[in-house]
Amino acid sequence: MTTLNPRARGLYRFFAGLGLTLAAGTALADYTWNFPKPVTPIGRDTLSMHNQFMIIITVLFVVVFAIMIYSMLKHRKSVGAQPASFSGPRNALQWFWVLVPFAILLFIDFVLMGIPAFHAVIDMEDTRTRADMVLKVTGLQWKWQYEYPDSGIKFVSTLTTPRAQIEGTEAKGENYLLEVDNEVVLPIGKKVRILLTSTDVIHTWWVPQFGVKRDAIPGFLRETWVRIEEPGVYRGQCAELCGKDHGFMPVVVRAVPEAEYAAWVDKKKTEMAAAAAGSDKAWTKDELMAAGKAAYDKNCAACHQAEGQGIPPAFPALAGSKIVNGPLLSPDGKLIPDSHVDRVMNGKAGTAMQSFKATLSDADLAAIITFERNSFGNKKGDMIQPAQIKALR
Repeated sequence: MTTLNPRARGLYRFFAGLGLTLAAGTALADYTWNFPKPVTPIGRDTLSMHNQFMIIITVLFVVVFAIMIYSMLKHRKSVGAQPASFSGPRNALQWFWVLVPFAILLFIDFVLMGIPAFHAVIDMEDTRTRADMVLKVTGLQWKWQYEYPDSGIKFVSTLTTPRAQIEGTEAKGENYLLEVDNEVVLPIGKKVRILLTSTDVIHTWWVPQFGVKRDAIPGFLRETWVRIEEPGVYRGQCAELCGKDHGFMPVVVRAVPEAEYAAWVDKKKTEMAAAAAGSDKAWTKDELMAAGKAAYDKNCAACHQAEGQGIPPAFPALAGSKIVNGPLLSPDGKLIPDSHVDRVMNGKAGTAMQSFKATLSDADLAAIITFERNSFGNKKGDMIQPAQIKALR
């Protein structure tokens, strides 16, 4: 075998590596170099502008670097080029090479790029004109709450990817970290005005195929809009680093025809009515414990952990907690300040403990409180009914 010199060996390794890379690339059938297919007017405008701007800046790159490379080769010392001497007043040629490129860049920036970008930004901010419905989105650590003011529908959407997949003890699913228990359902062809806010820190509601990414900021009401043109399921996530479980805040939107959307609204209202009726039902302790475990795993385990051990000091342990094992209510059935019930319902200012009064039903709150007081080694033996939570509101 012929021995290659170091330079030849280097070239051989480079092209061999390039060949392996290209071969691997062909094996990835789902790999794409482009944005996901847009399904809203904003998404299409964003992709169109991106493609147009990429062509412009690529042409500028090629022209500028071609001139630079030509100049370096043409005027290098090895071919006898002598450096020019610049002194005295500027001549017309020098002014030409300054002003003409400047004018070209101004034309490109303001006409070829500025006008399309201005039109798209104005269109993005037009949230009120001809809006057919409103969707309110509230960011929570670490889930989303959705409200349909026109229909009276309100629910929380939480990640459903199993902990076993997250911890790597079982294979990851098709929609790993992009699956939820309650999808947002929207009708296609309707302009939906989206209002965004947050209860704790800054979150960002982002669905790539919508071309929409807008911050949800505590104390502020931000706006955007979508008009989905094709039915389907569209997935996104929180795009703002918002704390421990930032990576576990997926967004899932199901776009459906208007008739199917109307049927979903009726179904959701029926479910909400059934949940409200549960507030007046007398629950057994076993029923509360079973419902409490499911509600705890969904809403509390991310911070206080599956076994109640917490992550001190930010997330205190529930096992052996003085608050959890303290009094449930006052002798006359009133709320005790800073008690277990008060903490779950109203949270604690200045800490990561959020208020669940506005996001969970009476039955969920009662079930979680009962479960925590009788789990993780806590053996209070008592319980609280949803009707008591309803009265405390």
